[in-house]
Order: sequence, then structure tokens, then C-alpha cells
Amino acid sequence: MDLLHQYSGDDEPDSSPPPENPNSPDSSPPRLLAGRSAAPSVDDTMLALTVQPHRKTLSNPIDPTQHNVAFNPTFDQLWAPIQGPSHPYAKDGIAQGLRNHKLGFVEDAAIDPFLFDEQYNTFHKFGYAADPSASHYVGDFDALAKNNAISVYNIPHREQKRRKMEKKEGGEEEEEELDGGGDEEGEAENPASDVWLAKNKKSPWFGKKEGLQGELTEEQKKYAEEYAKKKGEEKAGFGGEKAEAVKDKSTFHGKEERDYQGRSWIAAPKDAKASNDHCYIPKRLVHTWSGHTKGVSAIRFFPKYGHLILSASMDTKVKIWDVFNSGKCMRTYMGHSKAVRDICFSNDGTKFLSAGYDKNIKYWDTETGQVISTFSTGKIPYVVRLNPDEDKQNVLLAGMSDKKIVQWDMNTGQITQEYDQHLGAVNTITFVDNNRRFVTSSDDKSLRVWEFGIPVVIKYISEPHMHSMPSISLHPNSNWLAAQSLDNQILIYSTREKFQLNKKKRFAGHIVAGYACQVNFSPDGRFVMSGDGEGKCWFWDWKSCKVFRTLKCHEGVCIGCEWHPLEQSKVATCGWDGLIKY
Repeated sequence: MDLLHQYSGDDEPDSSPPPENPNSPDSSPPRLLAGRSAAPSVDDTMLALTVQPHRKTLSNPIDPTQHNVAFNPTFDQLWAPIQGPSHPYAKDGIAQGLRNHKLGFVEDAAIDPFLFDEQYNTFHKFGYAADPSASHYVGDFDALAKNNAISVYNIPHREQKRRKMEKKEGGEEEEEELDGGGDEEGEAENPASDVWLAKNKKSPWFGKKEGLQGELTEEQKKYAEEYAKKKGEEKAGFGGEKAEAVKDKSTFHGKEERDYQGRSWIAAPKDAKASNDHCYIPKRLVHTWSGHTKGVSAIRFFPKYGHLILSASMDTKVKIWDVFNSGKCMRTYMGHSKAVRDICFSNDGTKFLSAGYDKNIKYWDTETGQVISTFSTGKIPYVVRLNPDEDKQNVLLAGMSDKKIVQWDMNTGQITQEYDQHLGAVNTITFVDNNRRFVTSSDDKSLRVWEFGIPVVIKYISEPHMHSMPSISLHPNSNWLAAQSLDNQILIYSTREKFQLNKKKRFAGHIVAGYACQVNFSPDGRFVMSGDGEGKCWFWDWKSCKVFRTLKCHEGVCIGCEWHPLEQSKVATCGWDGLIKY
């Protein structure tokens, strides 16, 4: 019944109050609750406006400042122009959504940029332009008739010629005006005056004929020659990235290159002892080789036999000396134009590498003194090494001043790999782990371990207390590396997987700060030796780390020391006094 009441047209509200509990047994029959709609209350006044068919214009469109709309507006309502000047953002009455330009709404027109420029410039010059949407003109019609509707880009040829002539005449008149006025002579001389500025506005070459240059005077010729010469010298000095070229030559100083049996002078003596069981510390000076005019930077014994010793010097030369017989210089290799930094023998000693400050790396034939090949990246090589594997004797590694380690294939002369991770110039390259890896040290005070041929660091050692390590050498049993640290000590690193610092072994006492003194081992591994900054050569016992002996070898720095590969107690040292002592 309640339902019927509700739907009846009777407007009287239901006067009977609902029972408190419709579920109670007293209430019978059950009565339904008053209907409730879940939809929000809607203001339908605007809706009524929209459905009025006779009203074309909306008396009150949407106010742009309101944030919510309580009805569904039509498209026309949404896009209706904003009425009146009340809204601050739309002065021209275009709804925000219709704008595609800061000045309002711009229609798209398919027009070529050239045509647009033509009409734009014509309008600015003559005051008329063609309307792209229709075939008529807009603008100043008098000017249109006068100019015969030409645009700026199709001025007739004779008109162009006439204008050019007018321009020229106008320029000449202007010049005459400037040149005249003798009373302004004083002002014309004064750079602060407007007259001077007007006169000197044009470039100083203005009006000069582009004719042929006249003959130079003697003085000019002389100056030009001197200037060219000076420029050339500068380029040669340090200018170009390219390394300098010097004629490679070599001089043989021995008696004869082959002996009576036809053996070469570099052939090893037959009676050389095979192995070196037990080493002793040397006591006295046996021999001095002098021939270099400046300091000697590196020495290397001939591999396996040590019957020759190769030396690199700051006088740009590399010399090889006899050790066993005459003790003389056997050959001089001249090919660098600046000091030689590093040398390295091939495994059999028949060839060697030299690296100089002239940015060249040269590969020499030891016997004939010929340069087999030259390599350069335009940077200074600080260290050169050949891969010690017999099958990789054509692979050259060089540590450069630009923080890279460059790998060449000497057969092709191509750079095959670049190891580029260091943050300073690379000082040493040492092969470890059966030559599968190598350790490099650098001015960035770190050690980095690389897999050969893979330019990714597999171990990076850098501690706050570490100093730069300009020399590293491998212990004969290949388990340890000795690194000359510039805080006057020699540190020992394991070459096993972890490359740990051996804290128990530290060799100190010598003064090397500031010098790249070489560190080395005796062939049996019982002694560690190193030069120092005062010209001494120091020997330590490997087991106890105690100083065994010091020898005063050189005046100045003792930079390099090498133990003879076969003789038990013979050591060669080289210093900045230009001598090599044995």
C-alpha cells in the first residue's frame, strides 16, 4: 500500500510515521522505506536552457574562473568566446583552448617558406602582399598600382642595375663629403671625435684595388724569411702532435762484425755457465764504461747470457757494450732526437726496442743497427715492453704520457688495443702469471692489474698511504713483485689472485724520493737491490729484509742496477754521471 501511496499523484506526504522496528512481529504487513537516489543533486536550470530549441545564443556561458561544472555542457558552451573584459587572460575573447599562438588563433596555411618570405618582405617594403587564401591582394592598393604588383624578389633587371648605380654614386658623394672639410682636420685626427669615427668606419683596406702585390722591399723579404725559419723551428721543437724524424744511423766500433768462424759479434760465448746457483754481494769495482756524454737512464743485460749490455742515455744515443772480453763499446744506435727513456730486449736479444722523449718508439736490429720499424702516437712513451711469450714476440706494449697503455702488433704496425683507465702517466708494465696478466703503475699512485688483451682492470690497488711507484720488478720465483715507492721504501706485492701487499717485507734505508731508481733481484732471489738518489747501490737480504751492503757507485743519482744473469757476484749500475759501472 505504501508503494501505491508513493506512486500516486497525491502530493500529500505520507502522514503515518514508520514503525521503529520494521522487523518486529507487531508490524504487519512489512512497509518499504522512502526511496533514496544515489545520484548527486543536479542544478538543472542550465540544462533547461540547453534544450530550449529557439535559443541560439547562451545567455550565460560557463564562467572560466569556476572550478567545477554541475551539468553536462554542450560543445558550443565550452568553446563559446569569453564575454566582456572581466577575464584577465583572454583580452581578445578567444577561449584558451582555441589559442595556438600567443596572439590568439592562427590558421594553418600550406605555403612554401620562400613564398611566405617573399610576401612578408614585399609587404614590409611596398605595403601590399598577395593573400594566400584567395587570389587577390591586401594592403596599399596605390603602391600596388604604382609598382605594377612586383614583389621584392622579381624586380626587373634594369631596375636592379639602376639602383646599383644610384648606390655607387651616393657612396662616392658621401666619401667626398668626408674627405672635404679642411676645418675639421684637427677633429679628423682625434679618435674620440665623431668625424674620426665616420671617416674610419670602413675597414682600412676599403677602396684598395685587389691587384697583384708589388715587389717586397729587402727589409720585408728578410723579415719574411726569418719568420718562416722561426715558425719551422717552433714546429720542430714541440709544435706538432707528430713525433720528430731523425735519420736513423748506427756505427759499429768493434774489430769485425763476424769472427773467423763466421759467427756474429752478438753470438753468445759457448763457454758461458748454464745456471747461477748461489749469488754473492759484489765488493769492488771491476770495470767502468764511459762513452755517453750525458746521464744514462737505463741498462739491460743481453737475455740469458749477459755477454753484452745495452744502455740508453739522455744524449739521444743507445750503445751496446762488450762485457766479457774487451769491455769496449760495440755499436752505437742513433735515431732519436731527444733523450732515450727506456729500452727492452726481445727474448733472443737479436732485436730491441727504444723509447725516447721525441715521442718515437723504435724497433732495432741489434746486430746490424737497422731500424726495423718506428711507432708513435704523438705522445711520449715512458715505458716499452715486449710480451715475453715466445709466440707473442711481435706484441709491443707502451705506457704513454697521456695515461694510456697502447698495444701494437709490430708485424702490421697497427694499434690492436688501448688500455685506458689510469689517471696519470704510465710508468711501468710488468708481466705476471705466466704472462697472462700484467701490472701497471702510474703517476696516479695506483697499481692496476689487467688481463693481457682485455682493456678492463681486474684489480685496482690504491691506498691513501700509497706513493707513486716508478719502478717494479718481478721476483725470480714469479710469486712476488717489488715496487719502488717514492716514500723511500720498497714494497712487496703478491702476484697471486689477490695481489696483496706483504706487510712483513719492507725494504728501506735508501733515499729515492723524486727519482725513478730501478729495483731488482739477484737471479737466485736471495737479494733485493736498488739505486738511490745519492749515487749508492743498496743490497738487502730477501728473507730478513735487513740491509746487507751499500756501495757508493756514482756521483749524483744511481738510477739503474742489473744483476748479471750468469755471473754470481757481478752487478752493473748506471747513473746520471754518464757512467756504467760493473
